[in-house]
This record gives sequence, C-alpha cells and structure tokens, in this order.
Amino acid sequence: MTQSDIELIQLRPVPRPGRWASAAIVAVLAAMAINSLITNPNFQWPVVWQWLFSRTIMIGVAFTLILTVGAMAIGTILAITMAVMRQSPNPILRAVAWFYIWFFRGTPIYTQLIFWSLLPTLYPRLSLGIPFGPEFVQFATADYFTPFWMAIVGLSLNEGAYLSEIIRSGLNSVDKGQWEAATALGMGRSKILRRIVLPQAMRVIIPPLGNETISMLKTTSLVAAIPFILELTWAAKDKGQQLFAPVPLLLDAAIWYLVITSILMVGQMYLERYFGRGFTSDTPKTTNQTKRTLSKRQQAVLSAGTVQADPFLDVTP
Repeated sequence: MTQSDIELIQLRPVPRPGRWASAAIVAVLAAMAINSLITNPNFQWPVVWQWLFSRTIMIGVAFTLILTVGAMAIGTILAITMAVMRQSPNPILRAVAWFYIWFFRGTPIYTQLIFWSLLPTLYPRLSLGIPFGPEFVQFATADYFTPFWMAIVGLSLNEGAYLSEIIRSGLNSVDKGQWEAATALGMGRSKILRRIVLPQAMRVIIPPLGNETISMLKTTSLVAAIPFILELTWAAKDKGQQLFAPVPLLLDAAIWYLVITSILMVGQMYLERYFGRGFTSDTPKTTNQTKRTLSKRQQAVLSAGTVQADPFLDVTP
C-alpha cells in the first residue's frame, strides 16, 4: 500500500446551531439596551458630560481613592498580623485573633460605621497612660477623631477581618514540608514567612485580594453613615439634588467607578501573572481559531504534530 492509497479523514467542526442562535439573541438584547441608554432623553447625557470632570466630582474621586488605599493598606497589615496570630502556638494570641475576626465579620459594615461616628459621644475624652494608673496625655475625641478618620478606621478594621482569612488560606496553601525544611536549616518563623511562605502564598492571595480591593472601592460609599460628605457617591448625590438632576450626576459617579475598577482589574491581572511565574507557562500558543496559554507539556505534544493544533476543538469526520 502506497501513501497515495491512504484516504485521510477530513475533519470538520461540529455544527452548533443552538450556540449561534443564543449568541444572536444576546446580541439583539445588548443592542436594544445600548440603544435605550443612548436615545432616552431622561438620562440627560449633555449634563453627564458637563459635570464628569467638574471639581465636585473630581474631589469625590480623590477622596474615594484615598479611602480605598488607606483602608486596604491598614486592613492588609491587620490581616497579616491576625493570620499569623491564628497560627501562633500561643493560645492567647489565637483567641484574640479569633475574637477580632468573629466580631468584625459578624456585624454589618454599615452598623460598624455608625458606631464609629458615635465614638465622640461614647468617649468624649481619651487618654494615654498606665492602665489603672496616672494619665500622661488627655484630649477631646472630637478634636482629633474627624469623620475622615472614622471612615478610615471603620473600613480598615472591617476589611482586616475578611483579608485575614484570605491570607490564612494562602499561608496554608504552602506545603508544610517547606516549613520543616526551613526550620531544619535554623531559620526563624519570621524569616520563613518573609522569604519562603509569603512569596509562594501570594499566588493564592492575589486574586481574592484584588476582588476585595475592588469591593472596597464601592464600599466607601457606605461612609455616608458617619457621614463623610466628600466621598464620590455622596458628592454626586448632593450636587444632583442641588441641580434637580440626580440621574446625570449619579451616572458620573458610576462612570468613574467603572474606570477605576477597570484599572484595578488590569493591575490585578499583571500581579497574578507576576506571582504565578513558575506555576503556569506564559508562552501563548496561537492558532487560526484560538489563542491560549498552554503548559510546556501541552506545547511539546502540539509541536510533535500528532494531535490537532487546537486540542479543545470538537470535530466530526
């Protein structure tokens, strides 16, 4: 039998009419939604573009970013501390960390912010000194604990409780044998965490940490409970009521939230790629129909030419 006598099977993609029909329906519905947004005069798009970069909105954007960055920075420090305390052999440290997480995860953030706004009423004066002994410094709470700091403290303490569980799960994802090997080399717990455990745990921590950051960006709108009036949602709502045009100003706030969220998502993608080095291949495999990131083993199989260029393609003879 010669090579010319061999009849090769011509493979064709499996027809999927249901997939094309559903795609067409979704496309029509999306086009109708976009058309209603553009053509509906009640949205007042000229007013939206007029106030999009106004001073009021930009100040709101700036304070929203400050609240987000400050709350996430302090919350991350608290979370790392609580995660380490949860794994400490000291029962007192474990109990304190457990109580902190239990309390701040068990109560709504809105309720917590209301209580922080009432702190000057609950504690009109605060002091620093020896417990049950002399006081060295005493000051009025309202003079230093402004609505801005109430918002930062309230958001940070709440976020720290949620992030601590994320970081703890990341720490637990690292094989215990690496702890034992590092301990056998004479490394202390702090050095093991900094140089061995945390760099590997970041691959697991970054995705939920990015989600929490995006969630915190929108959670800042709840500081109206204090109230903190320079935040984006409050500023847009207040200016909209003054102009008797609440919808356009709220659309301005929504646009800025979407822009900032998009930037954060891109940053999260690059962080995941950075900390995921060594676990997945970053070499893209491009074909005429698809582009995927495959492992080195899959790329070796494809380069041998024994399988289809796209191993995930359903075909029929």
